[in-house]
Parts: sequence; structure tokens; C-alpha cells
Amino acid sequence: MKIVMFSINPLFEGQVMGGAPKHLQNIAIHMGKLGHEVVVVCTRRSADQMPFQWGENVAVKPVLPFKQPFPQPYATPAYNLAAAVQQVGQELEAADRFYMHDGEFLFPYAYRHVPTVTSLRDNVYPETLLGGFLFQGHKLILISDYARQYFEQTVGRFFPELPQRIQVVRNGLDWDKFKPVQPRNILDIIPVNPAQDMIVLHPHRPEESKGIRQTIEVVDYLVNRFRLKRVKALVPRWLDLDISDDLRGFYNSIRTEIATRGLTQHFIFHNWIPHGLMPEYYSLGHVTLALGNYVESFGNAVYESLGSGTPTVVSRVSSHRELLPEYLIDKVDFGDTGAAAQIAADILIHRRRTSPETMAYLHEHYSTARQLDGYAQAILNAAPIEELRYHFTPITEATRFKMPIWCYRSPRGIYHDFRGDYLSSDGLLRLTDSHPDGFTQADAVGISVDAETVLGWYRDGYLYPVT
Repeated sequence: MKIVMFSINPLFEGQVMGGAPKHLQNIAIHMGKLGHEVVVVCTRRSADQMPFQWGENVAVKPVLPFKQPFPQPYATPAYNLAAAVQQVGQELEAADRFYMHDGEFLFPYAYRHVPTVTSLRDNVYPETLLGGFLFQGHKLILISDYARQYFEQTVGRFFPELPQRIQVVRNGLDWDKFKPVQPRNILDIIPVNPAQDMIVLHPHRPEESKGIRQTIEVVDYLVNRFRLKRVKALVPRWLDLDISDDLRGFYNSIRTEIATRGLTQHFIFHNWIPHGLMPEYYSLGHVTLALGNYVESFGNAVYESLGSGTPTVVSRVSSHRELLPEYLIDKVDFGDTGAAAQIAADILIHRRRTSPETMAYLHEHYSTARQLDGYAQAILNAAPIEELRYHFTPITEATRFKMPIWCYRSPRGIYHDFRGDYLSSDGLLRLTDSHPDGFTQADAVGISVDAETVLGWYRDGYLYPVT
């Protein structure tokens, strides 16, 4: 059958830019190997970008005129949006299936005639969130249980049938590739001495929420408090650096902060690493930091690093609270860079590597074979289906409220993933403890919490209404 796939991200023949495009490539190649004709339509980075192949039966067409560079791909004139609808519609005329990667083709009427599967890879970007609210396909694939509950507690409030269409297919990682290897070719790109240097990895996109400021603070602790003078922190430069004024400003502010702290010699900004060298890159490191407050649906880098033998220190944010038990990975509350530095120092001094128990858990629960089979079954078994029924439920005095998946109880307070801070509230904790199935405004008044306070918690995202 002919399978049309959509990506709002630009795709490249010899370069993989991030986790979502990598998984799309794996899915497309897998379907091609099964004998299906796969056409991937994606955003055009430049006018001279030509179509290319991702292997047998998989053609990639970079033709869509969404705005570049990221973010805000829909910030473009209407004639470009019309051209995108035209191009995708043209491909769908002869399609047997439509697979939308990340849910960002926001025109459900254009694919109503084709059995459609959508996956949402992200919990933050507006195009993905709108894709969740506009979903009208056969299956909605989510990549963690955290993401499932997130969309059920938001989109699902208005579409009672949504949970029946959700399928959780956790990311799979290629453990034949992401395993401890000897760094060789990577040393031609990054000038470090792994036998002498203490190498800290920050393998993330250039966004504040990805934790670069926290990485700087940890390196400051390591150098000036723990006296580890051979620390070298590696930070990748994004490919869009030359065409984005915002990115240049971001990197300049980072460099200024590093210089102000006297840490310039301890940071190396390097070119984007080819995907084939990533196992060497992770193996080169002695510890990987993922200390931001970005609300990951999965967060591949953390687990690729562990699979390559390099321990990770991760903040307890979103799906990182779920994907590995506490005893298998080092976790800290967001903002606790002192605790993160102490763990990192111990890892660096003792050259600790990923434990056999952690490695076994990763291999069992996050295999590529399980992931690809899940996508193949969802796509091949998709069928035309009725539109989801919209249902509105007013919020009244009888409404029950619960704490959502994006909040969790920490010794520092109630942490809110999307606010990135902590709330101290004995009243909210008492209500959620005493009413596990949800509490009403009357329940709150019974412990001297007024109704307006409850509605304030709801408006701020600390509660959601049970429908």
C-alpha cells in the first residue's frame, strides 16, 4: 500500500536533527522494508533542497513552505499554507494510509477520506498541542504514559471517546548502536583527552528549558567547590545558528555567563554531531546532565547516554519521573543544582558507569523492535472512522477536581511542570489526600478553603476537572 507521512520539521539526507526526526526515519524505513511505498512530505529548508531516498521504497520530498527556521512554522502568509494543503492533498489522493508525525498538519478535513494515524511527540510546542485538540484519526499514538494522561486530562475533557483511540508506544532505542564503544572518530571533532579530562555532556537543543543554565551552575560547583579542575563540558551548536539572530543572541548570553563565572576554559562548544557518531559521543562522556524543566514526552538523550554506559543526572520533570525507577537513575528536583553537582562529582571521581540493572531495564522496556511493531500495526490496521464527538461539561459546584499528571509532590512543595516552580499549600495537599477520586468546592469549604481558591488552583493548572 501507499503510505504518506508528514513532518513539519525539515529532514535531511545525511543528518538527523533531534529525536523526533530520527524516530520518523526509523518508522518510514521499517514500513518500506515491509514492502510498502512510503512518501514523506516535509518542510523545505532552502529552495535548492532536492528530494532524496531513505532507503528502499522510501522517498522524502522537502517541498512544504512552512516558515523556517523554527519556531512558529505557521507564521507564514496564507498562500504558503494553501500551498502546503495543496501539496499534502495531492499526495493523499492515491494514499492508502496517512501517518502524521507530531500531529502538526492542522487541517483535518484534508485527510478525512484516508485512514489516519497521528503521533504526538511533544507536550509543549503549540502546533503539537493544537494537533491533539484537532485530532480526528483512527489512532493517536503517545510515547509515554505521562503523555497519555496529559492529553486525556486536557483534550479528553471534551472528547469522551479519545481514550479508546489512544495507543501508547514508547520510544525504542537501537541498543546494538547505543552501547559502550571506544571513542575514536569523535576525537577528530572534539579536542578532549578522555583519559585525563572529566567530560560532562549537555547534548540538548539550544533552549533555556533544556537546562543549559543549570549545567553552567553544576560545572561551577564542580570546578570551584569540588576542585575538579579537569572538567570539560561539551555543548553542541545548533545548525540554524548562522540564520537565526535569536540563536546567536542565546549563545552569546551563555558565553557571557560562562565568562563571568570564570569557566570559559571548562566549556567546549562543538559542531552538531552526526547521528552515526552519537554512540562515540555518549561513550566519550563521563556524566550527562539533563537538568532543565522542559516537559519531555520521552527525552531520548537521557536513555541513549545510559545505554552507551554514561550515567545521567536528570531532573524529576514530566516523563523522567516515570520512564526509569528512582533506583536505576540519578534524579534531583528541578533547580537543585547543588544536589546534582554532588552526584556528578561522585560519578566523575569514581568513574562510575551505567549499572547492569539499568542496562537490563532499558533493553527490556525500550526496544526498537517493540516500537516499530507498534507503529506498523497501528498504521496497517487503521480504518476510516467517525469524527470524535465534542462534549462540553460546565464547571459547577458539583464538579470534582483532581491534581493532574503534570504536578507532583516534592519535599520542596507541589512542583508544576509547566510553571517550573513549587507551590506550598497544606490545603491543596489535604484535599487531594482525603479525596483521591476528586474533591468538590463543598469539600474544600469543609476544611476552610473557599471556592475561589479552588478555582484559582484550577486556573493555574494545579487541578483539572473530572468529567
